[in-house]
Amino acid sequence: MNKWLFLIFISLLLGQMSCRQKPAAAEKPNIIIIYVDDLGYGDVGCYGAGGVSTPNVDLLASKGLMLTDAHATASTCTPSRFSLLTGSYAFRNDAAILPGDAPLLIRPGTPTLPGMLQKAGYTTAVIGKWHLGLGNGTPQWNGILKPGPTEVGFDYSFIVPATLDRVPTVYVENHRVVNLDAQDTIAVSYEHRIGNLPIGLEHPELLKFKADSQHSGTIVDSISRIGFMSGGRSAWWKDEDIADVLVKQMDAFIRKHQKSPFFLYFSLTDIHVPRAPAYRFKGKSTMGSRGDAIAEMDWSTGAVLKTLDALGLTDNTLVIFTSDNGPVLDDGYDDHAEQLVGAHRPGGPFKGGKYSAFEAGTRVPAIVYWPGKIKPGTSNALVSQVDFFASFAALTGQKLDERDAPDSFNMLDALTGKSDTGRTTLLEEAYTFALRSGAWKYIAPQTRPTPGWMSNKKIPTGLEPFPQLYRLDADTAELHNVREQYPDRTAEMKNTLTKIIQDDGTRPGFKKQNQAANR
Repeated sequence: MNKWLFLIFISLLLGQMSCRQKPAAAEKPNIIIIYVDDLGYGDVGCYGAGGVSTPNVDLLASKGLMLTDAHATASTCTPSRFSLLTGSYAFRNDAAILPGDAPLLIRPGTPTLPGMLQKAGYTTAVIGKWHLGLGNGTPQWNGILKPGPTEVGFDYSFIVPATLDRVPTVYVENHRVVNLDAQDTIAVSYEHRIGNLPIGLEHPELLKFKADSQHSGTIVDSISRIGFMSGGRSAWWKDEDIADVLVKQMDAFIRKHQKSPFFLYFSLTDIHVPRAPAYRFKGKSTMGSRGDAIAEMDWSTGAVLKTLDALGLTDNTLVIFTSDNGPVLDDGYDDHAEQLVGAHRPGGPFKGGKYSAFEAGTRVPAIVYWPGKIKPGTSNALVSQVDFFASFAALTGQKLDERDAPDSFNMLDALTGKSDTGRTTLLEEAYTFALRSGAWKYIAPQTRPTPGWMSNKKIPTGLEPFPQLYRLDADTAELHNVREQYPDRTAEMKNTLTKIIQDDGTRPGFKKQNQAANR
């Protein structure tokens, strides 16, 4: 062989070998967020649950990093979800719990976590609960539901539009209601009754369990909901089938995109009310349907792991398991959750729960699992879900623009166990603001009326007309307000909180004038 031809052949051969040694997927791990609805700090076994077994979540904890001071940004769902996906505190967009017919809260053009990962070469999907609105005004349930998730960074979406207790009780895939009969159109109202379907207030004998007045609107699948709807019967979900439907969609998405990096926001509907898990989970706990819903949630988590194992993706997939806010027992339906809770402590050792400014409102289970890359263990680092944006950007080599993720800090080392140092301060939203700084917890005075529907939740809200200061290292249950003993600390934390609220963003490198121009 000619000498020069031989050298060219060897060069080409070495080049091919070099390419084989650098698979793109190995450089950019798949990322899955398993986001549970209303799961409290103490609701799973590895965090001390009683009355229900959670072997799949416990497996994640035994082989991953279990965080003990991890927080949703708010004690209610829409604000937490907004913050996770945008890297921005929800109050900056006036985000609050949305009705089921609200327009899209995250406006197209807003930098988002999935959008950033798209730029990094990821295929992105949301499967499960959305509750961030659809469309530009009143959603067009019988036509094209746009803008929605696919306009703010997701390549694929299969969603429950709002919550299980809100109409419309249908799935939406990308821009259309699934299985909708064009001859049986959907109408929705949150202001007045429409259609001739029975409602809970008039026909309690048709219900699986009784509901309060807020949850006594249109009856679908023997459960009355918030709001009123008519039509769409062929598209209605069956509550007992929802977990199976979502798991099937999860499995299909991962199998379809297993050859290249993907991001999956797997947003479970469990354990939000109404709690009607699949029949096979009935009696899996000693706590009635709420405990059985926890068992179903654990099964869904295990299904993710099963799919990853079957496809050989486990070692190249980072999984984060966490919740959108703290727990609630009676949230509008008489499912005996309060009577059957027993010695189980949904909030663990912490006070409060969903809707609350106390610690159990936002401190939630959080496990980071990435075999071979994350050493199993426990971390006390203070972390927030708002930091997922900047942390995943660092993980995938993406540089944040000046206007991206105004409140998201790079906490990748804390999330992966390389450092036990997390945030120095952390903001919490719950009809007022709270601030964590180390073991100190400051709760600002309440400045707006408490919604009337919160009066029957039987949860300590932490909403008071005066400032509160707690030392969590000595007072985990937030029983002793020490603001008078520590006036300087109280003033310092008040000033820090005020600055966070007044600034347009807190992330190092964020330029607020650019953010203002984007509004």
